[in-house]
Amino acid sequence: MQQKILDNRYELEHKIGEGGMARVYVGRDLRLSRRVAVKVLQGQYVSDRDFLDRFRHEAQAAAILTHPNVVDVYDVGQDGDIHYIVMEYIDGTDLKAVINREAPLAIDKAISIAEAVARGLEAAHRVGLVHRDIKPQNIIVAPDGYVRITDFGIAKSHLSTALTETGVTFGTVDYISPEQAQGKPATSRSDVYALGVTLYEMLTGRLPFIADNAVTVAMQHVSNPPPSLRQFNPQIPPQLEAVVLRALSKDPAQRPASAQEFARLLQGYRDMAQQETVYTASVPSRAPDSQLRLAKSATTNNHTTGRIIPPPRSAAATRAPRQDSTGCGTFMVGMFILSGILSLVFLFSIGAFDDLITDGPASASPFLRRTTIPDPNTTVTLSPAALVAVPDLVNRTDFAARSTLERLQLVPITTTAEYSSLVPEGFVLKQDIPPGAEIRQGQSVTYTLSLGPELITLSDYEGRRFDRSRDEIRSLGLNIEVVEEPSQTITEGFIIRQSPNPRARVQAEDTIRLVVSVGDKVRFPNVIGKGRAEAESILNSNSNFVLEYVDPQGRDRLPDFDRYFPGEVVSALANRETVRNGDLIPRGSRIVLGVRTEE
Repeated sequence: MQQKILDNRYELEHKIGEGGMARVYVGRDLRLSRRVAVKVLQGQYVSDRDFLDRFRHEAQAAAILTHPNVVDVYDVGQDGDIHYIVMEYIDGTDLKAVINREAPLAIDKAISIAEAVARGLEAAHRVGLVHRDIKPQNIIVAPDGYVRITDFGIAKSHLSTALTETGVTFGTVDYISPEQAQGKPATSRSDVYALGVTLYEMLTGRLPFIADNAVTVAMQHVSNPPPSLRQFNPQIPPQLEAVVLRALSKDPAQRPASAQEFARLLQGYRDMAQQETVYTASVPSRAPDSQLRLAKSATTNNHTTGRIIPPPRSAAATRAPRQDSTGCGTFMVGMFILSGILSLVFLFSIGAFDDLITDGPASASPFLRRTTIPDPNTTVTLSPAALVAVPDLVNRTDFAARSTLERLQLVPITTTAEYSSLVPEGFVLKQDIPPGAEIRQGQSVTYTLSLGPELITLSDYEGRRFDRSRDEIRSLGLNIEVVEEPSQTITEGFIIRQSPNPRARVQAEDTIRLVVSVGDKVRFPNVIGKGRAEAESILNSNSNFVLEYVDPQGRDRLPDFDRYFPGEVVSALANRETVRNGDLIPRGSRIVLGVRTEE
């Protein structure tokens, strides 16, 4: 590009990226003296008026989005045939490079990145923006680990009228949602799907669908179930795999309902994993079968419980009190035992227990096994019940958990169900004995069922004072997002409307959006930075303002005098207080403009 400065303000330094739609440069905002990233539209789109209108519209829509995990859009403009977007410059690397260098990423790191992206997406979705091209290349990881979403260049706002441009495929096929691959409109859950693919790639080092051409990959997104993550990385816990696969559901309705819910699922998994401490049971090789030695396991990655689990119950024999001498009592006990053994031998020899002991798996007594006795004088040994490994019951239905335990001749016991935002209602939330622990057939295994997330019914806060409503909402464990809005009818400090609506049922830690009145105010128009004549025309044609005075400012009063062009509006006062473009000020405010002189 030969032109180095756009609109006498944005100086282009060097190119840092290029895609099918635009080139990206590191630049400098000469007016504000800060580094920026400048995206310049590719030349083939300059002659397409419809595309340009949509390009400007979506860029302006993205400019209203402010969130710590989203790259800020500062400006959108045109200099001759050059159309550009000015964005926050992040000195970092894209996630794709991180994956290529480190994959599979550490589980904690992958979850942290995905959670940050989900929270940024939630902020975009709230203002009506769907990104439509979430992929590692559009996620920037700063040196300090901070994560930001970039490139809302093909994002779609709720104000758009066109779906796509003829001949242009939006989105990247490796991360495209099934509905987008079928030509249907993208929704917020399409972004959740793409983030699920990105998390899949972070955890496994590969994409869920791979083929020789883009069409085949797209069809796999539509029709094929994704392979198990644990197939490629056995270190991934089953519960985390379940969260990722839920985000990759073909049916959008089966995915997390929002990016916020996806973030909450990831956070819930991480919190639970950090709290887990369990006991494991082991059986010493030379100790009696009736004695179990318990060993406390140091903080493990067990994913079945979030609390310390008591050791499995043991059929340990009770040791007799120590006696210092022998005598008649000892002799009588010995004769009693010998008599009992001989009686059992006789009963077994005549088949008295044939109806009680069978060879099948469902024995009437799990502690006895059928023994062939060739000789009545042979000593009889009763074998203890076999050891079996406790299965993983978490995330199974009650029926499936009970059936699995009964097949292993273990006794299922359920406890009082508990609320959970991570495990669906009716599924096993946790179990008292960890998977893999060996216990004897006939012992019980206790597990807890999930009631699903605890729901809160929202009150009607519209028309109520914000400060009082805020305390009430926070006491319910809910978060609050406040949006200030002028109103000629609602007194300042009172709530105009809320989202979700009154009587809606929400989960703890959900965010309630409150629109609060700032009174009868209007937004100051964008006149700072414009020429004097244009600024005066805007203010004089608007009955909400009174242009009181134009204050010429020369070198003696204006710092950085040479950075402004002659006649440029450099500042403004509203009712004698400094005001900036877009600020809310009282209706009828008296305005003073500061304008740079010729010299």
